[in-house]
Amino acid sequence: MKLHDLRPAEGSRKKRMRVGRGIAAGKGKTAGRGTKGQKARTGGTIQPWFEGGQTPIHVRVPKLRGFRNPFRIEYEVVNVGRINDLAETGILDAPELAAAADTAKTPAKAGKPAPVTITSDILAAVGLVRSLDKPLKVLGHGDVTRSLFVVADAFSKSAIAKIESAGGTAHVLEFPNEAELDDTAESAAPAEAAAPARRVGADNADKPKNADKPKNADKPKNADKAGASDATPIEPSGSDPEKGA
Repeated sequence: MKLHDLRPAEGSRKKRMRVGRGIAAGKGKTAGRGTKGQKARTGGTIQPWFEGGQTPIHVRVPKLRGFRNPFRIEYEVVNVGRINDLAETGILDAPELAAAADTAKTPAKAGKPAPVTITSDILAAVGLVRSLDKPLKVLGHGDVTRSLFVVADAFSKSAIAKIESAGGTAHVLEFPNEAELDDTAESAAPAEAAAPARRVGADNADKPKNADKPKNADKPKNADKAGASDATPIEPSGSDPEKGA
């Protein structure tokens, strides 16, 4: 074999199709481009994202702007100014609203009116809160001139400052976690439940094993047989007792 004898492998190379070389060649006239149109022209290309003139998908789909925290807590919010305005009118002092409060009122100080208790139930009754399904948060917009005892799930710093400056109290509701609930349940369990269960017949556990056994229980098992053998010894098989020795 010589250098000029080398050939590529069978089928590894294929000749290029020569279009526009007459009808007999198979790709003459339109050269396989069809009849007219944009793609039949020289240099006529269509981008892959082109959708025929309709609004493309990257325009139809709305843009995602910003970030939405999946762990965000939705609060029912109310400002201390609105609470104070209702407290000044005396609506929040109604006995039926005070009875709905979850916490007892703070005793009144000498010479000062008792603080008005504010809870989510009372605010829902007067229309300041729309729903009780969401936690309540008190914000600090407005002025506070009345002593308030506000119970809510969250407070802003300005709300706490205004409530305490007017002689009131901002109480945050705190719910125990699962570990604290488990500890409370274990401490509240009765002592009987904590004691180990006694098995059947435990009353006789301290009783001796052979207490009910007769007195001869300590006697060897074959004592009677042993005594009989001592009283009448067995003669050898080869001797006759009637005959003299």
